Amino acid sequence: ENDIVVLSIFVNPLQFGPNEDFARYPRDFERDRRIAGQHGVDVLFHPEVDEMYPAPLSVQAVVKARTDVLCGRSRPGHFDGVATVLIKLFNIVMPDRAYFGMKDAQQVAVVAGLIRDFNFPIELVPVPTVRETDGLAKSSRNVYLSPQERKEAPALYEALKAAAAAVDRGERNAEAIRRLVREHIEAHTHAEIDYVEVCSYPDLAPLSALAGTVLI
Repeated sequence: ENDIVVLSIFVNPLQFGPNEDFARYPRDFERDRRIAGQHGVDVLFHPEVDEMYPAPLSVQAVVKARTDVLCGRSRPGHFDGVATVLIKLFNIVMPDRAYFGMKDAQQVAVVAGLIRDFNFPIELVPVPTVRETDGLAKSSRNVYLSPQERKEAPALYEALKAAAAAVDRGERNAEAIRRLVREHIEAHTHAEIDYVEVCSYPDLAPLSALAGTVLI
């Protein structure tokens, strides 16, 4: 599909809030480099923070849409940091295609808007979520989970599968889907739920009834 594959590994400080985990965010470059080598990566782009931001920024991106819902609601400024670093990354690497995981579907929607609005000649390729054998989405932050939390975590995927099954049976009421997901998580975990949403995609508008492309 591509003649040259460039993999970016950069923990971007601009997308972390003041009380978030930038300093302790899991980093294992040697492991990442080994995995990249096993999967055909040609170039690793792994800059230091002071290489990407050698001086305080005089201009920074502000994302005006698709950020006041889902994770963005509780992380003000996060997607501004994402957009800013991606503008720099796209200008440095100049890719023909950019691959982003649907584990963060909101980010994919924001990136789609960025590419469109700034006329980047880039094809955005959403990548299906990669999961552990028990269904938990792979994530660097999974190391934060306690043994009990890790045991309960697959209930999130089970709840999503239950929602998909309900849709397949003909359910179109968004509140019924939200309630089904919430009740499954509450019944099988000790987690405190941040949100359960049913939105249009990629616009991320809340829905009362399922129609078109939908994100749960």
